[in-house]
Amino acid sequence: TQLAILTRAGLIRSRRESRSVIYSADYDQIGGLIGFLMQDCCQGRPEVCGPLLAMSAAACAPACC
Repeated sequence: TQLAILTRAGLIRSRRESRSVIYSADYDQIGGLIGFLMQDCCQGRPEVCGPLLAMSAAACAPACC
């Protein structure tokens, strides 16, 4: 049931391999949800979540070289 809910929400994807169904996270969608929640939690005070947003963006950035 939980996997069906997450699939409908667009947070995970499924694919069939033989008789199995393989589920994987949709990182773009999850990142968007986390960003929205972090911005929404500030309740008009961006200084509250600003450091967390900067830290999460740096953590998700691809490694250079």
